[in-house]
Amino acid sequence: MSGAGSYGLIGRKLGHSYSSLIHGLFGVEDYRHIELEPEELAAFLQEERYNGLNVTIPYKLAVMEYCSELSDAAREIGAVNTLHRGSDGKLYGHNTDAYGLQYALERAGIELSDRKVLVFGSGGASRTCCYLAKRAGAREVRVISRNGQDNYENLSVHADAEILINATPVGMYPHPEGLPADPAEFPHCEGVMDLIYNPCRTRFLLRAEELGLRRSDGLPMLVAQAAAADEIFTGEAIPKERIEAVLREIRSRMMNIVLVGMPGSGKSHIGRLLKKMTGRELFDTDAEIVRKEGRSIPEIFEAEGEEYFRALEREAVREAGNGSGRIIVTGGGVVKDERNLEPLRRNGRIYHLERELSKLSRKGRPLSLAGDLGEMYAERKPMYERFRDVRVKNSGAPQAAARAIREDMDENSGD
Repeated sequence: MSGAGSYGLIGRKLGHSYSSLIHGLFGVEDYRHIELEPEELAAFLQEERYNGLNVTIPYKLAVMEYCSELSDAAREIGAVNTLHRGSDGKLYGHNTDAYGLQYALERAGIELSDRKVLVFGSGGASRTCCYLAKRAGAREVRVISRNGQDNYENLSVHADAEILINATPVGMYPHPEGLPADPAEFPHCEGVMDLIYNPCRTRFLLRAEELGLRRSDGLPMLVAQAAAADEIFTGEAIPKERIEAVLREIRSRMMNIVLVGMPGSGKSHIGRLLKKMTGRELFDTDAEIVRKEGRSIPEIFEAEGEEYFRALEREAVREAGNGSGRIIVTGGGVVKDERNLEPLRRNGRIYHLERELSKLSRKGRPLSLAGDLGEMYAERKPMYERFRDVRVKNSGAPQAAARAIREDMDENSGD
């Protein structure tokens, strides 16, 4: 059989897939993304070029007819996401999505047993959710769809739901403002699962976070299902510790490093140091405003006023937050508008840089020049506390603060 040891992912559009990166970190290096049109599928599968394949939209059902045998999970779910070619040259179909979902839920401490579970969406991902919920002993499982008996117009009938799972693309990049349902409308809700992993905190999950609910995005599921597929491919067990290590690595690469703090606290300098350390793209919201407006921030303030500037800032923050793997440097007053928090937190870990007021530079900063820094800090301190994940002192060498941020990001990006 030619191409022995070769593996890949088949689908129609794979431009944003993390599969090759994930499988490479698990040691499956000869892994490729293979985009196929529907009419190419049959001939490709019959070529016997690959020992193992992962399958994504829209072929999880279509590949089943080419399988000599299906695993119990694949048969019951009615979808295949992993193909393994046996020594006899035949294809064997598996479904590791259910394992991945179970891993993510257990990791978040979300129990399905004896719970009422609402699954938003009726597509292939929904089948996996329903299969796992029933196997886990859920008391009741209801699928919410646009046109079904249980739909978005009669959600109040299911206000007693305890677990909410989003299996729709609502809230996915590049349209992160979407919300399948507000967890606050379910007073008995204990846990929220979103199969989306970009952004890592959808609006659905941010609402769950505000309510103090247990929650998970889809990245742990994605990584765990890949590990289960690689076990099938290689015959070698992958321990949980390795799954967690790969998850941290992927999350660290995806997450934005967001810097907030008083004007003159060193955000721009430390942002540049972090760019040099990590090779990440640097997105400075103030610099982006200046570039688009063609004039300096003091000129914008003088000509248009603060309200006009804050509207420009919101747009720059939204654009910055939609990206991933960036360093985002914000203006000192970004925390004054609560609407900036969500786009910064979607894919970001927010670091609050603190520096002694006497060391803050006022040059080129209209509000710092015009006001009392002590009063400004007193006003903004609770806002910084609201936004931040981590406080970082920038009282010594800026390199030390940059290293502290990088180390924290590496150690704490698993969730």
